[in-house]
Amino acid sequence: LRPPAVIAQFHTLFFGSVHMFFLGVLGFAVYGDEALHFSCDPDKREVNLFYYNQFRPITPQVFWALQLMIVLVPGAFFHIYAACNSIKQEGNFQKSFYTGFCIFSVFLRIILEAVALWLQIQLFGFKVNTIYMCDMGAVEKKFNITQCMVPDHFEKTVFLIAMYTFTVITVNGEIFEISCRRLGFLKTQ
Repeated sequence: LRPPAVIAQFHTLFFGSVHMFFLGVLGFAVYGDEALHFSCDPDKREVNLFYYNQFRPITPQVFWALQLMIVLVPGAFFHIYAACNSIKQEGNFQKSFYTGFCIFSVFLRIILEAVALWLQIQLFGFKVNTIYMCDMGAVEKKFNITQCMVPDHFEKTVFLIAMYTFTVITVNGEIFEISCRRLGFLKTQ
């Protein structure tokens, strides 16, 4: 068996690289200083950080970095397996196992991407509002709501939509790869 088809390798490398670019360059530009500019009480930095943690239990950059790592692991295992078994093993059992392992890794990536997309929607929604209503009860031991300003809300909304779109494109690429393999367009030899 030879290493995976060039298209499958390109697919994994391309989407992984684009995802890292989105995270490293654009994600940092949009979300990098969000906690510093999130303001509820301009005189109390600690209070602002407390409310920011209510607003963002996990920062989008950390979530997307975890998503990228988790989604790329099945493909990495497959590529490692394929590279280790490229030493002229021609049996039918190895070929069918290789193909099954490849398809399993792609299905696993699709499932992980779908779960990550669902979590992303639950955590961040589709729109970042200008004002976030913070619960002051935990700080002042009484029921009270205060308004907090979210910086660059429009940029963050555009970036969220871009990340959703990128995830949908990635999942469709995975489905396309499986379809091509099942139809015989991407040969594993």
